[in-house]
Amino acid sequence: MHVNGSTALVTGANRGLGRALVESLLSEGAIKVYAAARHPETMADLAGRDSRVVPLALDLTDLEQISRVAALAADTTLLINNGGSLAFTDPLNGDLAAIDLDLRTNFIGTLATARAFAPVLERNGGGAIVNLLSLVVFGPVPAMAGYSASKAAAASLTQALRAQLADKKITVHGVFPGAVDTDMIRAFPIPKTSAADVAAAILEGLENDQDNIFPDPMARDGHQAWRADPAAFERRMAAM
Repeated sequence: MHVNGSTALVTGANRGLGRALVESLLSEGAIKVYAAARHPETMADLAGRDSRVVPLALDLTDLEQISRVAALAADTTLLINNGGSLAFTDPLNGDLAAIDLDLRTNFIGTLATARAFAPVLERNGGGAIVNLLSLVVFGPVPAMAGYSASKAAAASLTQALRAQLADKKITVHGVFPGAVDTDMIRAFPIPKTSAADVAAAILEGLENDQDNIFPDPMARDGHQAWRADPAAFERRMAAM
């Protein structure tokens, strides 16, 4: 899919990778970008600088609001499911409510948004759905039990959507980033890739019709390690 000339909607657009994706879409020639977030007022600066940015209120745990946003953004041709939740909880002792929030946001929210926008993209002649997943799909991190499980579920969903939407001229892409330098993991003392570089790599992968996009060095190295020895990679991730 070509970004130039597209009308995109980005969830979780107010900060971090979401904001970087909005800015990258604009620089690559998108004609409109719906910037969706729980607090759209935080994107007033982006909208003030570029009239192509349309802030929208969107909470991914609110299914009715997702439907309303799909109706408002009826000219969308590119959906980027970026918004997410990350609670640091282990599977045995962690807060179940926090794990539930990760699952409702990262899996059910992604599913509901894809379901709401698939008919929109089809009516507009086709398009693309991009789901932000994670390297933890290939090796879960126990301290991020809900996040790891929700991203694995979203990866399975991505494959199912890809098969079901192929005859509707809608491509579906999974993105598996490693460590991105955002507020979510800024305190972790590990090498990280800038959000701007990751956003640019995601759009490049989309332009090149890559089903699965590994947008940073950690992602690419991790995927190669998983392919070489899945069990060893699982142990490596579990030790993080």
